[in-house]
Amino acid sequence: MTIEQATGRARGIDRVIAILDYLHQRRGPVRIADIARDTGTPRSTIYEIVNRLVDAHWLEPRDGDGTVFFGPAMHFYGSAYLEGGDRIRAARGEVKRLVEQTGETAQYCTLEGDKYTVVLNEPGSRTFRISSDVGVKVPIPWTASGRLLVDHLALEEVKAFIPPDDFVLPDGRVTAPEDFVAEVARAKSAGYARTTGLVDRFTTCLAAPVRDVGGRCVATICLVVPADTGEDDLAAMIEALRASGRRLSLA
Repeated sequence: MTIEQATGRARGIDRVIAILDYLHQRRGPVRIADIARDTGTPRSTIYEIVNRLVDAHWLEPRDGDGTVFFGPAMHFYGSAYLEGGDRIRAARGEVKRLVEQTGETAQYCTLEGDKYTVVLNEPGSRTFRISSDVGVKVPIPWTASGRLLVDHLALEEVKAFIPPDDFVLPDGRVTAPEDFVAEVARAKSAGYARTTGLVDRFTTCLAAPVRDVGGRCVATICLVVPADTGEDDLAAMIEALRASGRRLSLA
């Protein structure tokens, strides 16, 4: 294989990834012309790649209007991923257990690049429900989980890793990196993180770490509850989360 062939193949793979990321961000059918425009890819190239992905059932045309979205193969791949990993299988069980135990929304979360994302989400059984879309990327400082997922980083590493704009909360408040790192240290020492009113004033988020064999936090197990939840109930939920986190750390 020549250098030109290798480079072209790599560029083609990058464009496939860009298409899939774009559709995931849009979370609905999109015109092929829009994909070409927004990803900066020549239209003829996009049509060629999209047609190949349609043939492979990674994508499928929608409604005869020139739009495409994820096809059935993506569902099968996702299902295989959820069933194929020991920790993911265990996490699904823990998420369901927490919902049954507390009645609140439970989640399993990780980092994706320099953002936080929900991998598993199980809505609570109570009338008041809070949910979050799986796979949506959220700034790390906006979350309880983020205060655990970066607890292996020093201040300068945190500042280099998290984009400056991500320290600005949805309501315009700014979290100083130094204050954030102090919260990270407290969460690591306590074995859990608790935040209230970061994204909206009605929500409290609780998170416990899932650690690898080296002690690094690789995921979190979380509960999202009403902000007016009583302290005794919160304490019981935190202990349940920490127990789930310990079990998942051994998975």
